[in-house]
Amino acid sequence: MFVVGVLVMAVGIAVSIALHEVGHLIPAKLFNVRVTQYMIGFGKTLFSRRKGETEYGVKAVPLGGYISMIGMYPPDKDGRKITSDSTGLVQQMAAETRSMEAERLQPGDENRQFYQLPIWKRIVIMLGGPLMNLLIGVVCLSIVVLSFGTNEPTTKVESVNECIQKVQAGRDTQRTDCGPDDPAAPAHDAGVKPGDRIIRFADQDIESWDQLTRLIREHGDQEVPVVVDRDGRHVQLSMTPMITQRPVTNAAGVPETKADGTPKTEDVGFVGIGPEQELRDGTVGDIPPVIGQTFGQIGGVIIKLPVRVWDVGVALFTQKERPADSPMSVVGVGRVAGEVASTQDIPTSAKAGYIVSVLGTLNFSLFVFNLIPLLPLDGGHVAGALWEGIRRLWARLRRRADPGHFDPIRLLPLTYVVAAAFMGMSVLLIAADIFDPVKIF
Repeated sequence: MFVVGVLVMAVGIAVSIALHEVGHLIPAKLFNVRVTQYMIGFGKTLFSRRKGETEYGVKAVPLGGYISMIGMYPPDKDGRKITSDSTGLVQQMAAETRSMEAERLQPGDENRQFYQLPIWKRIVIMLGGPLMNLLIGVVCLSIVVLSFGTNEPTTKVESVNECIQKVQAGRDTQRTDCGPDDPAAPAHDAGVKPGDRIIRFADQDIESWDQLTRLIREHGDQEVPVVVDRDGRHVQLSMTPMITQRPVTNAAGVPETKADGTPKTEDVGFVGIGPEQELRDGTVGDIPPVIGQTFGQIGGVIIKLPVRVWDVGVALFTQKERPADSPMSVVGVGRVAGEVASTQDIPTSAKAGYIVSVLGTLNFSLFVFNLIPLLPLDGGHVAGALWEGIRRLWARLRRRADPGHFDPIRLLPLTYVVAAAFMGMSVLLIAADIFDPVKIF
């Protein structure tokens, strides 16, 4: 079953990559740009087949894909010829790139080059891939919500903390042990046990976990009566929620941070209990909140990606434990899918739902990641097209000469740096997923 889980996830990722490139391919062909290659993967070509003017194939390194369009780089507007003995390294790289681009042109390509398209058409082509990932993610999470249901916190207690850990800047908030300075948790002191269902709090009948949480936060430092249902018996208890600093979270449940990167906190009542989750049938109305929460979590990861990748590297080369929420490569995602598929503690339907959910989240991540306005990502090309439009509009308003096309070649050094950084990150995450994998069980 481990192999089955890995294969299912691998196929899902491959299909996602293929459809991402289809999202670029279709509008490119509709706008009559000549597409020379449609490839899944990088490196050496394993097999390919030519249909019309496009070569379709699969390459050896399955870490992405691409379509190759003619005219991605406009010719030098000054018409200068650069020689190797008269330029520096950057200029020589630019000259070689333009030369290779020119060699791909054939008779009839004069009006079929990418850079010649109107700005809006270039943006449509470059956004086609990320939007395809967005569509796949929406479909996957919709299937999960409507077919497998959604987890909802109940008023039944699943966990009771022995202490309350203080949230302080620079302190590890992921630890689970109690320190000597951590005060005892009010719920534990009051005698609340896992399995209890809280039916009254502060003389109010409890109908939902959200209601209970609100009451606890409002009654900080106030002694309140509590009634729990314990194996069919009503047990009277009393507790005083402790006023403590807890992380501030946004609507998606993601912790917020201050400008200096430290956790943003607020003083609220807290008792130290966790709810039991209950799977219920989902509705169409549940889909937008689930998608919004997923995007919120992804946004938090993307913003802190450099720090999180650094933490993965530290964990890989030291004895420090790798964070459970650290970023993973496709190797790690496949490994997690295999572990979930092979465990005996989860029903088959829940396994399927989890794998589809991970695939949907992965596609949402690809959507957000590809919109980062840096070359060679799709967002970098979109940003370049928008910048070209702004320059041309500004020139018209000032009655100046047309500044011409945006030239990605001028950003080749930055493009290579970004590409190298992404490759380095991929290698690091793959190594970590092999030698120091995230533990989910």
